[in-house]
Amino acid sequence: MRRDIFQAIADPTRRAIIVLIAAQAMTPNAIAEHFDTTRQAVSKHLKVLTECELVQPQHRGREIYYQLEIDKMKEIDHWLEQFRKIWESRFEQLDNLLETLKKQQQ
Repeated sequence: MRRDIFQAIADPTRRAIIVLIAAQAMTPNAIAEHFDTTRQAVSKHLKVLTECELVQPQHRGREIYYQLEIDKMKEIDHWLEQFRKIWESRFEQLDNLLETLKKQQQ
């Protein structure tokens, strides 16, 4: 089943997992140590993240390490960019209004 990347980041635990493995690849056991949950629950979250291609498992001996797929994160950033432009424009308008009000008070 192919999932949407926004399904993956909708869950706070999955977002926290993404933050953890952004710095370095980690095993499910190492990830589970950071949460008050079972390793099986973490594995389910990793499965969703893998299906969304946000993380990729790498086999190293008997261990599986999960690493973040930066290119998929860029898809999220690209989608957010449209809103970033709107926010920046509104902040600029607010700055201009505040500057005008400040000049009027002087």
